[in-house]
Amino acid sequence: MASLDTIQFKNKIIPSLIINEAGTALSHYPELEEVAIEFKFKSSLKRSFMKAQPKFSSIFRSKKKRAYVILMSETFKIDGMQLPIKEIPENVLIGWLGHELGHIMDYHTRNSLNLIFFGIGYWISPNYIRKAERTADTYAITHSMKDYILATKKFILNHSSLSEKYKARIRRLYLSPDEILLLVKKQEEN
Repeated sequence: MASLDTIQFKNKIIPSLIINEAGTALSHYPELEEVAIEFKFKSSLKRSFMKAQPKFSSIFRSKKKRAYVILMSETFKIDGMQLPIKEIPENVLIGWLGHELGHIMDYHTRNSLNLIFFGIGYWISPNYIRKAERTADTYAITHSMKDYILATKKFILNHSSLSEKYKARIRRLYLSPDEILLLVKKQEEN
C-alpha cells in the first residue's frame, strides 16, 4: 500500500487523495463537526470497499469523546474487477463516504452497551446488516445527499463488470433507487 499524505484539521484526519470528496460529504453532516473521525486506507477489506466503526479505544467513552474511523480500500475489488479509488467518479465516492457518515450518525446516538450489542448483531445476523445499511442510507438521504447516494447505487447496479451475485447483495441490503426517491418525496411533504 502506498504511503499517503493525510491532512488533519480540527478533529478529522483525511488522506489528501480524498480531501475534496470527504469535505463535501462532511459538509452535509454539521452534527459531526465536533466528532473525531479518521478516514484511513487499508490494503484490503473483506466483503466491502468502505466501513465505518467506532475506534475500539473509545467505545466506553461518553458519546462526546467517542472517536470513529472510516476504513477504505485503496482499490475497489469485487469479482476480479479492480478499480483504484482515484478512478471512481467523484460523486460516487462522495455518496459512499456519505453512507459511511450515516453509520457514524447512527453509532453516535447509541450508548456504549447498545453499540456493543449493535456490533454483535451486525456480525451474526443478515437481517441486522440489512437494517443497519438501510439506516445509514436513510441518514445520508435526510442529510440532502440523495443525488450522491443515487449515483453510488447506479454506479454499482449498472456496472457491467460486477457480478449479478454482488448486485443482488446490494439490492437486498441497501435502499433501492426507487425507495430513495420515495423517502425523498416523503421528506419533502413534511
